[in-house]
Amino acid sequence: MTITYRVNAPVTAQQVADLFRSAGLRRPVDDLDRIGRMIQGADLIVTAWDGDRLAGIARSITDFAYCCYLSDLAVGADYQRQGIGQALIDRTRAELGDEVMLLLLSVPDAMTYYPRVGFEPVANGWIMQRAR
Repeated sequence: MTITYRVNAPVTAQQVADLFRSAGLRRPVDDLDRIGRMIQGADLIVTAWDGDRLAGIARSITDFAYCCYLSDLAVGADYQRQGIGQALIDRTRAELGDEVMLLLLSVPDAMTYYPRVGFEPVANGWIMQRAR
C-alpha cells in the first residue's frame, strides 16, 4: 500500500461521508448535501489516498495569516495507526506556515492522541453548540 497526499484535490461528499463512518467521526453522514457544503466551505483540505480510495482527510477553516481551525481529522479504520493522521497534520501545517496557529476540538475517544502529535490543551475556550 502506497499512500499519496494531495492538497485541495477534488473529493465527493459520498467519499467523505464513507470516510467519516469508517473513522467513527460523528458527522451528518446521511446528509450528503450538508457534507458537500462542509467540503465547499473549507479553505484547506489535505487528503490521503490509497490509489483511488480516500484513506484520510484534514479539513480546515483558516485565514492563512493567524489562525486555522482543523475542523475534521479523519483516518479510515483500515488505515489507522500508520502515521497518516500525523502526516495530514504535518502537511496542513506546511501549507499554513509558521505564523498560523492550529486549533481543534477533539472527540472524547481521541483526547489522548492529540498530545502525542504535538497539540497542547487549552483552558480558555468557549463554545456555542449548534441546534442540529
